[in-house]
Amino acid sequence: MTTFTRRESLVTGALLLVGGLVDWRPASASVSAPYQVLVFSKTAGFRHDSIPAGIQAIRELGNANGFTVTATEDSAAFTTTQLAAYRAVVFLSTTGDVLNAAQQTAFESYINGGGGYVGVHAAADTEYSWPYYGQLVGAWFRSHPAIQQATARVEDRTHPSTSHLGQTWVRTDELYNYRTNPRPNVRVLITLDESSYTGGDMGDHPIAWYHAQGSGRSFYTGFGHTIASYSEPAFRAHLLGGIQYAAGVSAQPHVEGEAFTSQFGVQVAGHGSASGGQTLGYIDNGDWAGYSQVNTANATSFSARVSSAGAGGTIRIRSGSATGPVLGTVAVPVTGSWDTFQTVSTTLAASSGGPAFLTFSGGTGSLFDVDYFTLR
Repeated sequence: MTTFTRRESLVTGALLLVGGLVDWRPASASVSAPYQVLVFSKTAGFRHDSIPAGIQAIRELGNANGFTVTATEDSAAFTTTQLAAYRAVVFLSTTGDVLNAAQQTAFESYINGGGGYVGVHAAADTEYSWPYYGQLVGAWFRSHPAIQQATARVEDRTHPSTSHLGQTWVRTDELYNYRTNPRPNVRVLITLDESSYTGGDMGDHPIAWYHAQGSGRSFYTGFGHTIASYSEPAFRAHLLGGIQYAAGVSAQPHVEGEAFTSQFGVQVAGHGSASGGQTLGYIDNGDWAGYSQVNTANATSFSARVSSAGAGGTIRIRSGSATGPVLGTVAVPVTGSWDTFQTVSTTLAASSGGPAFLTFSGGTGSLFDVDYFTLR
């Protein structure tokens, strides 16, 4: 592993803000409490005949999973006061310009203040002249071939919307090509295998993803054109996981190692086999990384996906600072290469809370890389 010149300095907030890629946060204390979801399906362009089936499916998912659904096509619902009642807002195959300037402002404030957005299928065919919405949805619709069967490849199976899926998912739907590839600004969950169907023209072809926006959360799936989609158990579970993620009521999937907000010694390393293509790397004895967005309160376990073609070593999980109380310690073995990952885990001592810090120790030279970690 090539070692670059070290950046031995405190870097605050640098990676937290890049592309909105960091969106781990613990579920709130009211996770089990009932909550409300707004389903918005106004169309000012093409109207999907699957919208009623989608509304009914989300109602049924809510009945079974602790949330109530208000369905509307009235843009007047987008006020600061009314939106405050909802943990998430689902744009269910909306099309065209559906919100006026005041409603857009209210929705921006809602998301930036911690609200959740779920975009389903034609939500990407919506509000082309509103830049904030383009960032929120991740990518705008450009074209689509005929409805057909295709193979999707599940890149990330740690997210609540994909944890039930295998490595591939074969299904029939209308498969969008997007104006831009969202990958630089989101966490991609699922891509389409363009060799499995006709009409895909993106090469790298994300079809479902998530990301943080302000203090809020955004989830988008390009699936959901057909009426039949909403009776498929796998798609319903995919949709449910997206809603729960956006609402902030499920434990978030993991923290990317490279998403540190302060550091000593470590750098970002590129690895094609890592989640998001990057790891926390160039780790030497005595280095550390801090994560101000991760609170150690009530965490009882730690796991990390790691690799090492170096010396291996030890991760100490601390609270508050790089010299704060040690909550747990886990050994990192030599895995054989920088692209060979395995998961290590340990239990944690009780903590009253504070930002998470990882400190690293071991022999000489590069020790190991951290792809991502989870506190639960």
